[in-house]
Amino acid sequence: MTRYRLLLQQVRTLGRYTCDEEAERVLHAVLAVLGSQLTGEERCAVAAVLPERARAVFANQIPLPRPVAAPAFVEAVARALNTSLTAARWDVSSVLAALTDLAGDHLTDRLLMGLPRGYALLFGRADLTVAA
Repeated sequence: MTRYRLLLQQVRTLGRYTCDEEAERVLHAVLAVLGSQLTGEERCAVAAVLPERARAVFANQIPLPRPVAAPAFVEAVARALNTSLTAARWDVSSVLAALTDLAGDHLTDRLLMGLPRGYALLFGRADLTVAA
């Protein structure tokens, strides 16, 4: 099985999607929005771990000067998929959890350090702050 098929199957399983087409639609929408959020080394590192087909979707996006807050990220995915915010949050989490498995903890930590607070929950992690 190709790396892309494995990623797609993982998204399908995590998201409990009924068919590959639905999982692929969600995967592409989330990767497209994520591609608009990341810059620099983290963008290159994510592109490097993605299978070629997924990489093309991610890399074809022009990054914004600064990443948007997590709620705006979910809203962008909801618009792309023409779905509710609740469904989009599920979709985002399904894809980002699969990406975490693919990228590993070190890269995921780097991504979360560069993104605004609130993204950790979307990646399936606790959103903890350091006490002053």
